[in-house]
Amino acid sequence: MLPKMMQLIPLPMAQPQASRRQFLLGALAVGGGLAVGFNVVTAAPALASETAGDGQHSFSPYVVIDGEGKVTVLSSQFEMGQGSYNGLATLVAEELGADWATIDVVGAAGNVKVYGNLAFGGAIQGTGGSTSMTTSWERYRKAGAAARAMLVAAGAAEWGVNAAEITVENGVLSHPSGKSGHFGVFAAKAAALPAPAEVTLKQPAEWTLIGNEKLKRFDSARKANGTQQYTIDVKLPGLLTAVMIHPPLFGATVKSFDAAEAKKVKGVVDVVETPRGVAVVGDTMWAAIKGRDAVTVEWDDTAAEKRSTTDLMATYRDLAGKPPVATARNDGNVETGFQSAAKVLEASFEFPYLAHAPMEPLNAVARMNEDGTLEVWGGLQFPDVQQQIASQIAGVAVDKVHLHVMKAGGSFGRRATFDGDIVAEAVHVAKAIGFRAPVKVQWTREDDMRAGRYRPAYVHRVKAGLDADGKLVAWENHVVGQSIMSKTAFEGSIQNGVDPTSVEGASNLPYAIPNQKVGLTTTEVGVPVLWWRSVGSTHTAFAAEVFLDEVAEAAGRDPVEFRLSMLEPDSRHAVVLKLVAEKAGWDQPLPEGRFRGVSVAESFGSVVAQVAEVTADGSGGIKVERIVAAVDCGLAVNPDQVRSQVEGGIGFGLGSILGEEITLTGGEVDQGNFDTYTPLRIDAMPTVEVHILASANPPSGIGEPGVPPTGPAVANAAYRALGKRIRVMPFAKALNV
Repeated sequence: MLPKMMQLIPLPMAQPQASRRQFLLGALAVGGGLAVGFNVVTAAPALASETAGDGQHSFSPYVVIDGEGKVTVLSSQFEMGQGSYNGLATLVAEELGADWATIDVVGAAGNVKVYGNLAFGGAIQGTGGSTSMTTSWERYRKAGAAARAMLVAAGAAEWGVNAAEITVENGVLSHPSGKSGHFGVFAAKAAALPAPAEVTLKQPAEWTLIGNEKLKRFDSARKANGTQQYTIDVKLPGLLTAVMIHPPLFGATVKSFDAAEAKKVKGVVDVVETPRGVAVVGDTMWAAIKGRDAVTVEWDDTAAEKRSTTDLMATYRDLAGKPPVATARNDGNVETGFQSAAKVLEASFEFPYLAHAPMEPLNAVARMNEDGTLEVWGGLQFPDVQQQIASQIAGVAVDKVHLHVMKAGGSFGRRATFDGDIVAEAVHVAKAIGFRAPVKVQWTREDDMRAGRYRPAYVHRVKAGLDADGKLVAWENHVVGQSIMSKTAFEGSIQNGVDPTSVEGASNLPYAIPNQKVGLTTTEVGVPVLWWRSVGSTHTAFAAEVFLDEVAEAAGRDPVEFRLSMLEPDSRHAVVLKLVAEKAGWDQPLPEGRFRGVSVAESFGSVVAQVAEVTADGSGGIKVERIVAAVDCGLAVNPDQVRSQVEGGIGFGLGSILGEEITLTGGEVDQGNFDTYTPLRIDAMPTVEVHILASANPPSGIGEPGVPPTGPAVANAAYRALGKRIRVMPFAKALNV
């Protein structure tokens, strides 16, 4: 039910763009975050002027229709390539009855009451945890349905007919009398009507877009022809470009710097100090880079992290052999279980720091306007946070900070920071030059690789006990590594010393093992860490599913059968595991020289099982030939997109286990570009098949769940191909290839 809406307040169209930007038809949110009242939002996004300007009419905080019938969806979710915009467009267009060719989506921000992520409790607008469809499923469909009802009411009044006689299809209202008109004809009158107190959503049998296997992304063409705009493309009159000199050691600060030679470089306009390092500002990025090469900086490294990763991992191994500091799960009696076991197995697993390495390195633009408003352009994954921080740095009220939420060329969690990160740098630099010109801070690939925020390094110490019948009766896992949640807005989620992101995928292992214990020891290291695509499950799924294969072998049982014996037959894990085994031909013989491995993992509300096929490459390594995946992600809003995300997740996960690694020597990051940090190359991408389980459940995550099962499935296949257990990441290090 959509509660009754209050009076619409029109945008002051006669005012200049900068003034109009302060107004947006927003809404208060209660319950499930539904729009229950339109109001003027002074902290409105900059998009107000772009999506609700002259000739455009707002039907809710989520939908705008112009006089030509174009429908623009205001997205609460950040688009970084995962397809959230397309998903939201599908939800709105389905209920609205829009023509898919007229749909566009832009990022919105500035009103947490309507754009807050419901999966995060609604208190913050953010994109992460594969929650875009979860938080949007009801409210964006209801927004589309409400807009449709208002258009129909306007059409009925215009034609003097019964609203129930009007049909809506492909952006056109039609009546049996022959009268018809596209959305734009009725948009102005419809927007002036009161919104319906209730809306009726379409039944699944009526859907033409949701679940449509052939529906392609609305933004595919602009990405293919290069017209899609990202922050790196932002051009403004008088724009200056700044590059940063970050401390070579994490925790170091600027003691002094000499910019005399840099200022002699043609095109360099200034060199300034910021809390995050020294910025070289130029007319062009090339000038700024050349100037940066000429700057001399003396650093104060008193509080810096100086340990190498070899030292850190040695410490982690030592800690893993000791009792854990905190307990995340404790079922039954593990000690008794091991005492009664006929066979006990133990293993250690090591996981390195990993970079996010999105194709578009970090960037942001800041401009102070004559009217005292600060504009920020960027890939704003947590816009509320970035708006607040920009406000504090610039010394202006929050409602004077206007955000342009740009699409990003990847993120994988990297832009979801709680210190503002690149946005803070842009505002700091603009402030340091007196806000005399707009400033774009653009990182290079080396900056992106060396300036921090990595998937934490971890060590797992795992132990399992089998009884005389080959049944798994005891399981223990001690996880050692840094906390991601500590010292962030989500620190409250740490309970009894357990950061849930450190143990997710381990503490909720689905198998029926009578005695289970999962412990955690959180380390204090000065290397900045952050969530990374599929977060904790990147390492917990690997340790669990690879060790489980070893346990199955010790029990003399088939890996699939062994897992199924510990799962309820109709559970989601069992269903996808059986489906992937069937589709991969698990019971069928393979060509000579090919070997299989299997794994299953749940993350972000979805369950994915994979079967990998590998061959030995003749040099001690492997080549992954084929991966078959089965997915239960609830209802697939965009099946083609679901497949794409799983395919991309497999490539992402495969690269991370085969060769990716961030190492430190004396505290300094060794890697700088893709010659030393090696994501998956295209010739190493296997054939991938994705099978989506039909489901009537609401959609769950899909941007990340394809990653966790990939590593263990490949490692389990590699063992059969090479006869070696791979327990140290990446494979290149473990296999010395």
